[in-house]
Amino acid sequence: LWGEGSGWYLSSQSRVWTSCRMLYTLLRQSPGFTSQGCVQCWHSWRLGIRRPVKCLRKVLYLTALSHRHFVFTRAPSFADRLAIVDSFGHHTYGQLYSISLSLSRDILRALDCSSGDIAQQRVCFLCPNDASYVVAQWAAWMSGGIGVPLCKSHPAPELEYTLRDCESSLVIVEETFAERVTSIADRLGVKWLVLQSGSLSQEPSPGSTHLHPQLTTTGFPADWKDRGALILYTSGTTGRPKGVLTTHQTLRHQVTSLVELWAWSKDDVILHVLPLHHLHGVLNKLLCPLWVGATCVMLPDFNAQKVWEQLLRTDTSRTPRVNVFMAVPTIYAKLIQFYQKHFTQCHVKDFIHAVCKDKIRLMVSGSAALPQPMLEMWRKLTGHTLLERYGMTEVGMALSNPLHGSRVPGSVGNPLPGVEVRIALEASSRYQPSCTVITESNSDQTRVTPGMEGREGELQVRGASVFQKYWNQAEETKESFTHDGWFKTGDTAVYKNGRYWILGRTSVDIIKSGGYKISALYVERHLLAHPHIADVAVIGVPDVTWGQKVTAVVTVQEGVSLSLGELKGWAREQMAPYSIPSELILVDEIPRNPMGKVNKKDLLKHFFPQPGK
Repeated sequence: LWGEGSGWYLSSQSRVWTSCRMLYTLLRQSPGFTSQGCVQCWHSWRLGIRRPVKCLRKVLYLTALSHRHFVFTRAPSFADRLAIVDSFGHHTYGQLYSISLSLSRDILRALDCSSGDIAQQRVCFLCPNDASYVVAQWAAWMSGGIGVPLCKSHPAPELEYTLRDCESSLVIVEETFAERVTSIADRLGVKWLVLQSGSLSQEPSPGSTHLHPQLTTTGFPADWKDRGALILYTSGTTGRPKGVLTTHQTLRHQVTSLVELWAWSKDDVILHVLPLHHLHGVLNKLLCPLWVGATCVMLPDFNAQKVWEQLLRTDTSRTPRVNVFMAVPTIYAKLIQFYQKHFTQCHVKDFIHAVCKDKIRLMVSGSAALPQPMLEMWRKLTGHTLLERYGMTEVGMALSNPLHGSRVPGSVGNPLPGVEVRIALEASSRYQPSCTVITESNSDQTRVTPGMEGREGELQVRGASVFQKYWNQAEETKESFTHDGWFKTGDTAVYKNGRYWILGRTSVDIIKSGGYKISALYVERHLLAHPHIADVAVIGVPDVTWGQKVTAVVTVQEGVSLSLGELKGWAREQMAPYSIPSELILVDEIPRNPMGKVNKKDLLKHFFPQPGK
């Protein structure tokens, strides 16, 4: 584009801008590319800080660097920066990298591997929410393995299922869980290693592993990009959990697209309270900050009081102040309940609002639908409109409301950089499947088929962030994609007012009653505005007359009661008549998984068992 040494270069601003746009179009297809470098270089050139060729070199260098690195190989670049703060202390990137490298050698020895590469054998690990998780994850990757995080709340049969299904070669277990896991591993003939979280914060002793200078510059072999990196098991709300295999390249793209869209930087400090066997906790809250050299403050478990203490902490002498927080709706509900019970004085409320508004730059909700009353209450308490987004284990984050600009309650925004989405209606004929595309979008533009504005259909996703396959389930993998390569999410969505809206799981959240298609999530959002309702799950119950009847499973606020007649009377002023529940079931608590999701098939089986099933 510019040839300073060859006697020519484009001096016209318009021509330079055209060339920059061409370069941007080419480079943005790269999973490692972010637009921030281009923007900075463009402004530097306009201000006369750099000549065009130097700007170009910087963008190309940064993109090439991202291509060469994987999540864990960037750590030496931030060696002295604070990576993790947990209950055991402070851990720098350099310390974590050194300990991980040492553990990777233990993995090689345990598996009798002399080549230095265990060639994608599965390494399961069960660790608490602390630095030991990062060490186990990185060590699995450094040894050439595929990491498989286990859930610390799973009972023994579920842990055994995961070890069997992924054909694990080795389990890394933190000492807290050693007794529970090693017996299972021994029974299955799987080797195991035990980690001690408390020892990770100690200074490296003489002769221990230190950063190897060569590793700080070269990274790992480029051909690793297509190798398996991670197997995350689906939450199992629609059946037995499936292992979702993600490659290093796919994982890198999932990370860098979020880093760009949400403007992650090394100055960010995120508070981590989510489970670490699920995409939300692994990708959004751990890998993104570690990619940019930021700090992650990890609590061992969710505790409303401790979360508020971290969000409002004023002492930054040892640990920097938290400025990013992400959680699921269930956690926000518990934080609101704690606030209403303990923060009653006006000056305390004013202090909380001021600190959250001024000191925290981003608050995100995901993994389950966010009720609008909860969003409005959180905005009143903290001044933050929660950023809603949409993602799946199989695709990473696909849709997001903007970091800056308006966020519409209930909407999940538009595609992330490098992600394509569409809403489609599929019909199978005798000879070949057919597909009617209602809407198709990328991060730059949206095309709506004329005459189909506002039509509902299945949300489908395509792009570099989509997973490789379901582990050992070739037929299931094949059925999950369309003939032209789009992943079928199984979620019903609609595009309206320039944004995407998720209506629910096609199988359990779309209720067909009396000729109407009713979104269970729509009904739930409205019912949660009732002053007596604390929690609700709406299900479609088989009915001879209506096909399905709208049934609300409800937990009421403490000290109050609610009848079906009272609910219907209130709902007539709030909801469409056909969406009002015709049956009400009161329960003490609605069962949810660690990410706040309800298994509605289990609810149906529990309250409405089918004869012979």
